[in-house]
Amino acid sequence: MTGEDLPLPDFDHIPLGNLTEHLVPLDRDQLGVLLEHETAHGDRLPVLEALRHRIEALDAGAEPTGSVPSELPEVSGGTPAPPEVSPATAGPKINPPSQGVPTNPAQPRR
Repeated sequence: MTGEDLPLPDFDHIPLGNLTEHLVPLDRDQLGVLLEHETAHGDRLPVLEALRHRIEALDAGAEPTGSVPSELPEVSGGTPAPPEVSPATAGPKINPPSQGVPTNPAQPRR
């Protein structure tokens, strides 16, 4: 199963801190699909634990609430990076540290 066929769009790229809120609208079958996908691909322990915890909650009587968004803002949104560095986007000039620079009179050689 590809990432496009999963119950959550961009499932593999959802930040862990936002994952549990996106699992709430899913039913047990959809969570099972995500659990199989994660086990076969990423096998990330925190993600597996979140999926199993939500499945246990549904088994204990919890109900899916809300709806699955077609696009997740924390994955697909944001400001695009500039195409290249320019003087307007470059960081400040950084002076090298005085340690290890033999021409720096403020730092005695050892």
